[in-house]
Amino acid sequence: MKQPAEPTHTTEPQPPPLRIVHQHSGAHTVTFNDPIYTAGMNDHQRAWFYAEYEHARRDEIVGVLLAIFLGTFGIHHFYLRRNGLGFLYLLFSWTVIPAILGLIEAFFMPSRVRRYNAAQAAYISGQIRANSYSWQPTSAPTTPCPACGGPIETGAVFCPHCGIAIAPIQPAV
Repeated sequence: MKQPAEPTHTTEPQPPPLRIVHQHSGAHTVTFNDPIYTAGMNDHQRAWFYAEYEHARRDEIVGVLLAIFLGTFGIHHFYLRRNGLGFLYLLFSWTVIPAILGLIEAFFMPSRVRRYNAAQAAYISGQIRANSYSWQPTSAPTTPCPACGGPIETGAVFCPHCGIAIAPIQPAV
């Protein structure tokens, strides 16, 4: 029997997208694929994105635990910046209704946290792209370091590469 011919592809195979994995107390959570939010960014923009995203992201397990233990007071809503619902739960916290709703909402918290994180990533990515129109660092005149040979900006006191103290250059009189 003849084997069916393999289909030919005209494009080169692409590497799989990078996956960002956060580890908290032994549990791995995959937050997003790298190319979706940082496609077309340079290294500086990508580092800026990761720093901002790490500050803005929320953890699914924390959201579930807040819903279970403090759902009566609506803390899980404040955690996801849903302040209106948080205040509503706080207003009715003297009844048993928010406690029951908090236990029910604990099952929905992982998907809500993922949606919140995706919205934050999209917002941060959009802000970086809007504010980083062809940003290029300005290049100051540099001189070589006497110890390592790396570039040192004029007026620097220490070498940024090896850390040695640089003697200030006295102007000729």
